[in-house]
Amino acid sequence: MKLQIFTTGGTIDKIYFDALSEFQIGEPVIGGLLEQMNVGFDYQVDELMRLDSLDMTDQHRRKIQQQVTEADAQYILIVHGTDGMVETAGWLSDVENKTIILTGALQPAAFSNSDAQFNIGCAIGAIQVLACGVYIAMNGQVFDASKVVKNRAEHRFETLVK
Repeated sequence: MKLQIFTTGGTIDKIYFDALSEFQIGEPVIGGLLEQMNVGFDYQVDELMRLDSLDMTDQHRRKIQQQVTEADAQYILIVHGTDGMVETAGWLSDVENKTIILTGALQPAAFSNSDAQFNIGCAIGAIQVLACGVYIAMNGQVFDASKVVKNRAEHRFETLVK
């Protein structure tokens, strides 16, 4: 498997410097995590932006869409902020012949209680067996990206009930 990873920022990459500082989005963490895990597949990490997904615009999403469409790899993992993840996934719904998963974290990867490694592992395991399409991997589940919502009150993603 050859996995193309695009990073966009979000909570997963947030860092802070001291108790008086606000969080800032730092270097993407996924490359270091995969190296530490000694994964047995080829991957490439490309940083597209460093944004909180609440600050994403249509222009940012268009850039993500273009990069995914033009990527040579069939398997695409996008590390993304959780607040805008579902919207970005919608921008990718017309991409054909690729398996695309968006994932992120509700706590920065630098925190000991972060869900970052769990979500990344879930996404990578799932991408290897899923059909082409767009998915979101969060909270130990893989969702069809067109049928998921972030439940902010419960701090988790859930299947959209219509």
